[in-house]
Amino acid sequence: MKTIDYYNQYADEFAQATLNVDMETLYQPFLAELPESARILDLGCGSGRDTLAFKNKGYQIDAIDYSTALVERATQLTGIAVQQQSFYEIEVHDVYDGVWACASLLHCDRNRLPDVLNRIHSALRCGGICYMSFKYGTTDREKDGRVFTDLDEHQAKVLLDQLDGVAVLKQWITVDKRPDRDEQWLNILWKKHA
Repeated sequence: MKTIDYYNQYADEFAQATLNVDMETLYQPFLAELPESARILDLGCGSGRDTLAFKNKGYQIDAIDYSTALVERATQLTGIAVQQQSFYEIEVHDVYDGVWACASLLHCDRNRLPDVLNRIHSALRCGGICYMSFKYGTTDREKDGRVFTDLDEHQAKVLLDQLDGVAVLKQWITVDKRPDRDEQWLNILWKKHA
């Protein structure tokens, strides 16, 4: 089963498991770097939890997800027309002050990550901020019908070094906030320079 099939089949369970997770400690460092009425892209928005939070905080927000079922749920939850799109298909330039890629790029094929990061870099305005998170590790693996690309600090550095004019603002490890999980996450906040 491909990852996308998993999300289409288990959209309700996934939404319920993630919808009420308190993400405020992850929002803060990201939002602190953004202008007040920033335009944000929620890349791989899942249930729409973060899209709704950013909307409620007064930001202009666009959201995409590749799962048709999750796009429907996120649209219902947020009242925003969430687009069904893959991160492999982003083709906008200098549009966003921030890109929020929370637990989404971990489903990107490792060999395509440089291309996707280039697309994010291109979508960001000068001085724009990207937050991204990966399960902490070094392997490519499959679990419960989903494919994961794990990342550690060294791999993250190698990836970001391929981009032109990027500064890592913060990189930190957190433990999964869901009650039944103890996995570690690598969180990365980076900025696009002129």
